[in-house]
Amino acid sequence: MSSPRPLRADARRNRQALLSAAREAFLEADTDVHVEEIARRAGVAVGTLYRHFDTREALIAEVYRQEVDDLCAQADDLLHRHAPEEALRRFLLLLVDHAAIGKGMSVALESIMATDSPVFDEARESMAQALSRLIEAASSAGAVREDITGATLLRALGGVCSMRVREGWLREAQQITELLFDGLRRGG
Repeated sequence: MSSPRPLRADARRNRQALLSAAREAFLEADTDVHVEEIARRAGVAVGTLYRHFDTREALIAEVYRQEVDDLCAQADDLLHRHAPEEALRRFLLLLVDHAAIGKGMSVALESIMATDSPVFDEARESMAQALSRLIEAASSAGAVREDITGATLLRALGGVCSMRVREGWLREAQQITELLFDGLRRGG
């Protein structure tokens, strides 16, 4: 099977405009925004939207996938800019911020939960891999325990971030994440 042809420059711009418009709408908590409105915000016809995304759910899944890809890419960037221990701490806090962003998208994401979309499994795997790279680097530097996996740490953060239905949850989640990080440190 041959790989799909690369998109023309104008098609790439249209696709990115659609993703940006959808992300903005979902983050504004406009979760029932219609595809026509997303296309209008992107400055394209609704037919252009459907050339790029078969369904509204496919668009939502791609917005989420892009968010997760952007988040996970920050792990390597943090490792280049900070000591491994600090890179891990900062990434844990970024995951909490991601949950805050996800709050605005949560209702939109519910529409793809009932589908066979692998987007959530892929997202969890990507985040766990990013955490594993950070844990391994910090562990090799002697800063954190080596007996914790990225998947385990992600599950712990999932519990912390599930508090988001309460007022003031973000600050509390950040504090709990700092406690969790302290527990990972050698001699913490």
